[in-house]
Amino acid sequence: MYQYLFGPVPSRRLGMSLGVDLVPHKVCTFNCVYCECGRTTRLTTERAEYVPVDAVLAELRGYLAEGPRPDFVTFSGAGEPTLNARLGEVLEWLQAHYPDLATAVLTNASLLSDPQVRRELRTADLVIPSLDAASERTFRRLDRPQRRIDLDAYLQGLEAFRAEYPGTVWLEVMILPGYNDNPEDLRLLREALARIGPDRIQLNTLDRPGTDTGLQPASRERLEAIADEWGLAGVEPIGAAPAAEPAPGHRRDTAEAIVKTLARRPCTAEDLSQSLGEPPERIRERLAALEAEGRVTRAEQERGTFYRLAAS
Repeated sequence: MYQYLFGPVPSRRLGMSLGVDLVPHKVCTFNCVYCECGRTTRLTTERAEYVPVDAVLAELRGYLAEGPRPDFVTFSGAGEPTLNARLGEVLEWLQAHYPDLATAVLTNASLLSDPQVRRELRTADLVIPSLDAASERTFRRLDRPQRRIDLDAYLQGLEAFRAEYPGTVWLEVMILPGYNDNPEDLRLLREALARIGPDRIQLNTLDRPGTDTGLQPASRERLEAIADEWGLAGVEPIGAAPAAEPAPGHRRDTAEAIVKTLARRPCTAEDLSQSLGEPPERIRERLAALEAEGRVTRAEQERGTFYRLAAS
């Protein structure tokens, strides 16, 4: 059982993605209303070695020696990966030992105002930062950042990173009806995006159950309308995960693997089947047993039935 790796999981953008968790659940700089990982338990901007990097490297070495080859090794997981002060070392290790493997970092961009963080990320092939709001009120209401995070510094950090980084930047904007889809917020976002100039601007919306209840996703038509209104190069609405054949099975402990995966994010039975290399029928049997034991709960979402860990 891996403690710091998860998947490979089917990603809407990265194919089969082997996830790497460099912070415990749920250490983050934000407490976003829509976060699929649940509420932030430690809201901080302090960088530290939150999980032992030597153990992470040992797990990567073991998995890559015998597991199915992922399309990307992705740093994301159950919190903000740039909080780990040794992130740069892990990226450099992968580049040195597995130069053919693509690496991606998903970050909320809150620490890009720190030149050291920007330097560490230079080794990644792809960085996907997020920007949900360019107004103070919406930033505080939607992303709920740690109080020391300054919106102006946050935006300047994104601009500085784009100017310095030699790799590819896909900037994600989460559109959430009732929060940031009004004309003023969309205008300010467009102005900020034009200054940053990423390679792609990916318009996203709620796909899994969020932290707060009662949230609704934006329609595909609404995302396309926003993209047209902005008129910026490289804007694309992104949809559900692509269909994929299950990965070759490599987990014997299916029930516990399901629990570990759901601890990080809600998933459908189909997501779990693709991630764990098990037939959907077997996954559904395991989920039914876990639900009967009170270990998982279900929630209906536009993309299907999502399972998540029951509250302890």
